[in-house]
Amino acid sequence: MSRILLLEDDFSLIDGLSRLLKRQGFALDVARTVKEADDIWTDGKYDLLILDVSLPDGSGFDVCKKVRQVSKVPILFLTASDEEMDIVTGLDIGGDDYITKPLKLGVLLSRINALLRRAKNFGAADTEIISGGIKVLMLQGQVYKNGRLLDLTAAEYRLLCLLMQNSNIVLSKEKILDKLWDGEENYVDDNTLAVYIRRLRMKIEDDPGEPQMLLTVRGMGYKWNAVK
Repeated sequence: MSRILLLEDDFSLIDGLSRLLKRQGFALDVARTVKEADDIWTDGKYDLLILDVSLPDGSGFDVCKKVRQVSKVPILFLTASDEEMDIVTGLDIGGDDYITKPLKLGVLLSRINALLRRAKNFGAADTEIISGGIKVLMLQGQVYKNGRLLDLTAAEYRLLCLLMQNSNIVLSKEKILDKLWDGEENYVDDNTLAVYIRRLRMKIEDDPGEPQMLLTVRGMGYKWNAVK
């Protein structure tokens, strides 16, 4: 049984989501403030976090930043705004996905199941990938650059694995989104993939402005340039 932490202060939404998630067989803990979430969060305790952005004593972004210091657990943001800056901020600090209010419960459930499936699939891998000084230990979920452990978000990690597993092959935006979002790309903002690519280049490239490994193929997509 997957355990979810829901951080939300709207009582009516809490009630509706609690009924939905429990009917689907999830174990659920609810926090109504950032402080409550900090008090009950423990690394390894939850399989997924659902974090509201606007809260009485802060933001779900605050919780995400703390969690990402120690964990790659999937994080889904709830936001009342579809403002690009809110979405980009959430992804930039380590969020895996977002959904705007008012919620479509069927879509939310689909996104939850997709995040859990991807986390399970990546966690089950037991291979290594090495290219251009980048080494991915997929069993441990770790990435090293020239022997130094990199601090990647879960989404950045999955994107890197996908590109490196398809070295020298151009992957279209649609193909990448299909793999990373389980075919839910219609719900993903156009800027989402660009944010991940930019952040990943900043961490893996010697000169992010002149990338040598994670390349943009104009009009086609992205590819990993396999180098020894």
